Amino acid sequence: MSRKRITQLFPFLLPIRIWQRNLFYTIGMFFDKNKYANESGDLLKYEISNTKTLMVNENSGYDLVYQKNKVDNLKIASKTMNHILIYPGEVFSFCYLVRKYRKYGKYKKGLLSIDGKVVAKTGGGLCHLSNLLHLLFLMSPLTVIERHGHKEKSFPDPDKNAIQGIDATIHSGWLDLRVKNETNFIYQIDISFDDLYMYGRILSNKESLVEYSLLNENLRYIKENGKIYECVSIVRVEMDLNTKKIVRKQKLYDEKVLLHYDLPEDVEVEELC
Repeated sequence: MSRKRITQLFPFLLPIRIWQRNLFYTIGMFFDKNKYANESGDLLKYEISNTKTLMVNENSGYDLVYQKNKVDNLKIASKTMNHILIYPGEVFSFCYLVRKYRKYGKYKKGLLSIDGKVVAKTGGGLCHLSNLLHLLFLMSPLTVIERHGHKEKSFPDPDKNAIQGIDATIHSGWLDLRVKNETNFIYQIDISFDDLYMYGRILSNKESLVEYSLLNENLRYIKENGKIYECVSIVRVEMDLNTKKIVRKQKLYDEKVLLHYDLPEDVEVEELC
């Protein structure tokens, strides 16, 4: 049995711990010699990557009010980073920008995972935005320098055709999503919404000669010690836009996630000894 953290034994200490972690994280950013993107501007001309994601998951198994609250939270958080320019040499930090959310509204209670349990907390659901951004970053020349995947999934994705293993959990003071612009060009984030979807784009001041796409390989489900895991490889494909030929295919990483929901009966599960 793993030892409990001090804040699990004494929950009243949690706000102090969060304040401490945020302080240390901010101090660390000041001394890490990175220049963090903090300037927004008019939309750049060229689109590098785009995606969209259904915001409300009706299969969560929880009261849909939390899904609707999440949509409001996403709209508030997106305003802290929408149209942010990432200049050569700069680093984009999700947590650095989203800390300014109070300028744009008040978060509502949404769902998030704490210690393997789904709970309703103020500001819950922001990982939906970091997931979308991580997908966009992987389909661009930007270099991901910090990303943390969820170790557990509590309910299935609303989109059955979604790329698996590209989620990026964030926790201010602990876990961030960061990318660095190691190119000579400027990149920009553009986020928009309609009634159902959140849309994201990466724009640039220079037209790209390469188109990036992602795919899953070796998707399988395994059973270990009575628990079901989803295992998958995330692969990026680069296509030359002039010749329409694939110039590079690269496995980015492997992902293994514990599932807390039942799989359809027709899904094969490999049982490991």
